[in-house]
Amino acid sequence: MPSSSTSSDRTAPPAEAQKISLSIQGMHCASCSSRIERVLGSQDGIYEARVNLASESGTFAFDPTRVKLRDIRHAIEDLGFSSTVATAGASMYKERQAKNLANLAALRRDLIPAFGFALPIILLSMGHMVGLPLPAFLDPLHAPFTFALVQALLLVPVLWAGRRFYTSGIPAFLRGAPNMDSLVAMGTGAAVLYSTWNLVEIGMGITPQQKAMDLYFESAAMLIALISLGKYFEARSKLKTSEAIGSLIKLTPDKAILVRQGQNGEEQVLIPTQEIEPGDVLLVKPGERIPADADVIAGESSVDESMLTGESLPVAKRPGDKVVGGTVNATGSLTIRATRVGQDSMLARIIRLVQEAQGSKAPIANLADRISLYFVPAVMVVALVAGVSWLTIGGESLSFSLRIFVAVMVIACPCAMGLATPISIMVATGRGARLGVLVKSGGALQMAERIRTIVFDKTGTLTVGKPSVTDILVVDDQGDEEEILGLAASVEGSSEHPLAQAVVEAARSRGIATHGVESFEALPGKGVRARVQGREIHIGHVAYMKSLDLAGMEKAGGRIRKMAEQGKTPVLMAMDGRLRGIIAIADRIRPETPEVVAALNRRGIEVIMLTGDNKTTAQAIARQAGISQVIAEVLPDSKVAAIRELKQQGKRVAMVGDGINDAPALAGADLGMAMGSGIDVAIESGDIVLMRQGLFGVLTALELSRATMRNIRQNLFWAFAYNVIGIPFAAGIFHVFGGPTLNPMIAGAAMAMSSVSVVGNGLRLRWFTPQKTRNAVAAP
Repeated sequence: MPSSSTSSDRTAPPAEAQKISLSIQGMHCASCSSRIERVLGSQDGIYEARVNLASESGTFAFDPTRVKLRDIRHAIEDLGFSSTVATAGASMYKERQAKNLANLAALRRDLIPAFGFALPIILLSMGHMVGLPLPAFLDPLHAPFTFALVQALLLVPVLWAGRRFYTSGIPAFLRGAPNMDSLVAMGTGAAVLYSTWNLVEIGMGITPQQKAMDLYFESAAMLIALISLGKYFEARSKLKTSEAIGSLIKLTPDKAILVRQGQNGEEQVLIPTQEIEPGDVLLVKPGERIPADADVIAGESSVDESMLTGESLPVAKRPGDKVVGGTVNATGSLTIRATRVGQDSMLARIIRLVQEAQGSKAPIANLADRISLYFVPAVMVVALVAGVSWLTIGGESLSFSLRIFVAVMVIACPCAMGLATPISIMVATGRGARLGVLVKSGGALQMAERIRTIVFDKTGTLTVGKPSVTDILVVDDQGDEEEILGLAASVEGSSEHPLAQAVVEAARSRGIATHGVESFEALPGKGVRARVQGREIHIGHVAYMKSLDLAGMEKAGGRIRKMAEQGKTPVLMAMDGRLRGIIAIADRIRPETPEVVAALNRRGIEVIMLTGDNKTTAQAIARQAGISQVIAEVLPDSKVAAIRELKQQGKRVAMVGDGINDAPALAGADLGMAMGSGIDVAIESGDIVLMRQGLFGVLTALELSRATMRNIRQNLFWAFAYNVIGIPFAAGIFHVFGGPTLNPMIAGAAMAMSSVSVVGNGLRLRWFTPQKTRNAVAAP
C-alpha cells in the first residue's frame, strides 16, 4: 500500500480510501494552499491532498485505519490554519457566503481608516513638493520633529487597519512558511522601522532637516491602503463566482404544504421544506415549485421542467408519474408523495456536483502550484540580495537600498498565480450548470479541449431514444400479424430493452392481448428465450437467429436486408425451431444530429458511431446523420474494448452515451459525456453530464472547455509575466543602465491590481454564450 501522494500525483486513490472535504480558513495566497498540499500529501496514510485557494477548501483521501479526521485537522492547525468539516449542498453554500460576506464587510470597514489617514500622510510628506502650503509648525525645515511625529501618529490607525498582514505574515515567517502577507508585513515593517529610527535621531538633533526628508511613513501607509483595496476588490469579485450555485439553491421553495390526518380528518399544514420526510404527502398548488422528488398520487397538471431539460413546453403529469423537486407546477393542483428529500434529491445532487467541480483542479495548475510553494522565500532572498548589493556594490545610500528592498517585497504576487486556474474553473463550472452542462472536475474541462475523436452511441444519443414498430412481416403465412405481435409482446414484457418496450407498446396500442410467460431468459447482446403456452420462442437480432439454424432464414434474407437499408432494425421471432415473423423497429434521429455532426467535422473532430445494430441498419442511420465511420454489431460488454482500441491508436477519445448500457465505455474513454436529462445513471456515469439541449450540449461543452482553457492561459501568462517583469524592475535592473527605479507605492498598487485583474478576467466566463445561442440572438 502506498504511503502518500501529493496533489500533483495523477494516480487515483484506492477504492477503500475515505474522502473528506474541509473548509480551510486563514489562506491568503498560493503559497498557503501549496504548503498545505505538500505537507499533508507527504504524510503516511494520506493518499491525496488537494487544496483550492479560490474556494478556500480542501479535499483529502486517506486510509481510515491509519489516519483519523482529527489528525488531518491537527496537521492543518500546526501549519497555522484552521478548518471545519464542509457541509454539503445548500448548507455549505450558505455558510461560505455568510463567511465571505462577513470578511467583505470587515475589509470595507478597514478601508475607511486606511485611506482616511494615509491620504493626510501623503499630503503632509509630499505636498510641499508640489507647492501645497504647510503651516509653520509642520514645516520640515523649521519643525522637522513635529513634521515626522505627526506622520508617525497618523500611521498608527493605518497599521491597525492593515493588522491582518502582520498577524498572518509574521507568524507564518517565524514558522518557516512565509506567505504573501509576510512580504507585505516585512516590506512595510522595514519602511516603518527605518522611518521610526530617523524620527528618534531627529528628536536627538542628529541632522534633523536631512532626516526629515528621508522618511517612508507615507510609503508604508499607502502600501497598506492600496493592497487592502486590492484585497477588497478581490473578495467582492470572488463572491460572484458562486452565483450559479445560489441560483440552483433558490429553486427549492422554503415552505411546503403537508397533507396529514388530524383529529377532524384531513388537514393541511405549512412546514419548512427541510422537515419533509420520505413518504410525506404534499399538496402543490398551481404556480408553486415542487418541494421534493416525488410520485404523483392525485390530480393532473403540467410541470415546467426547463431547469432540468431546457425544454420550454410543460410536461403533462398524472397519477403514477414522477416529479423532480425545484420544477414548477404550471396548471392544476397535484398531490404527491415524497420519495427523495434533502441531500438525496436530484437538485441537491446537482448542487453537490457543481460544488465539487468548483473545488477541483485542472492539471494545468500543477506548474503554478509548484512554483508558488517556493515563490515567497525566493522573493525574500531576491529583495535582500538586491538591497544589500545596491548598498555595498552599487555604492548607493541606505535609503535607496531600503526602497529597493521594499519595492521587491511588495510587488511580488503569488496570489495571481494561485488564483489563475481555480477562479476560471469555478466560474466556468457554474456557467456550465446554468447552460445544462454539468462538469464534474477541472480535469474534465481541460481534457475536453484536447478531444479529437468523439464516439456516439446510437440509441437515445444520435436518435431520440423512442423506437417504434413500423412493419410486421409474417414468414410463409405462418399465422397473422396480430398473433406474431401478441406472442412477441408476451415475451418482451419481461425485458427492459428499448426495442422490447417498443414491441410491448405496439401491442398495447392495438389492443392485442398477451399471454403468461412460463420461463424467460435474457441473452445480453443477442435477444431473449422464453416459453409461452408450452412453446419455445426465441426473439433477437439476425446474427443470433442465424446461430440457431432456423428453418426459413434464407428465404427471409431479402426482406431483412431491405429493412436494414431503410435504417430499420429487424427483430426476428422464431417458434419451435422455425422463423415465424419479422418486426421492423425504427428510431428517428434527433433533428439536430446532422447539424452537430457537421459542426464537429468542421472543427476537425473525427466522429464515429458505435452500435449493436447490424452493419446495414447502422450505415443507413449514419448516412442520415452525416457520419462516415461506423462500428456496428458491438455487444454492450464489447463497447469498452472498441474505445480502448481507438485510444491505443493514439487518439484522444470522448464517448457520448446515455449511461444506461454504455457506462463502462463512458468510464473507459478519455472523456465520458452522459446524456440523460438529469437521470440518476447519467449523473453517475459521465465526466460531463448533458442535462438539456440534446446533442447541442456536446458543442456547448467543447466551446466552454476551449473558452475556459483560453481564459486560464491568459491568467497564467499575466501572473507569470507580471512577476517576471515586475520583480527585476523593482530590484533596480533598469537603474543599472541609467533607467528609473520603481517607487514602492507604485509597486504595491501593481501587486494589488494583479490579483484583481486575474479574478476579473476569470469572471468574464460568466457571460460565456454557446455559438448556437449567439447565432440565434444575432439572427434577424
